[in-house]
Amino acid sequence: MPKRYFVTGTDTEIGKTTIACGLLKAVARTGLTTAAAKPVAAGCERTADGLRNEDGLALQAQCNPPLAYEIINPVTLEAAIAPHIAASEEGADLNVAFLAQGCRTVFEQQAAFTLVEGAGGWRVPLNAEQTLADLARELDLPVIMIVGMRLGCINHAILTAEAIAADGLQLAGWVANQVDQHMSRPQENLETLKQVIKAPFLGFVPWLEETSADAIADRLDIEPLV
Repeated sequence: MPKRYFVTGTDTEIGKTTIACGLLKAVARTGLTTAAAKPVAAGCERTADGLRNEDGLALQAQCNPPLAYEIINPVTLEAAIAPHIAASEEGADLNVAFLAQGCRTVFEQQAAFTLVEGAGGWRVPLNAEQTLADLARELDLPVIMIVGMRLGCINHAILTAEAIAADGLQLAGWVANQVDQHMSRPQENLETLKQVIKAPFLGFVPWLEETSADAIADRLDIEPLV
């Protein structure tokens, strides 16, 4: 049976895509097929092929067999701001039903392992009534939480885990990703997180100069997921 997960983070810019690509690479090494969805992406650049997002392209590179970009990232927004604000300014309609339909198109590929990556944190708004958490609920996906290791991460991780549970979804696992090169006491923080997060620990990724999917995959434990 295909394995499908929603990837969220404790904040924005904490390496969701970097870790997601590492997870996809680690799974691909086992011989399983992989797919990914980035339902909405802000901060896209204009190209000859249309608006393209760096994160969406990174996820596309880890899909095996290959998927068209438009399937992976159906909603592309140019402004690098909160998606609901960018959508309002650019005349795009962001809603759960449309984004869920796009994700299900990816699911129809029947990859053995599929990741749906959110934008920002768990409660990022899509419109006045809905958030990305509602998309995860609509798809009924277990969640992988990426904890950005920096000052404040313990509080952010606890609150995010509590919100996921309150929304009735399973926290399938979490990854600690050091985003602050000079973070004080990273190991002590990590040990505290292991004590307070009641879900499988999938790995710690220290600050790396080289953040290729292979380098990340080397540091992840996918066994709880596959």
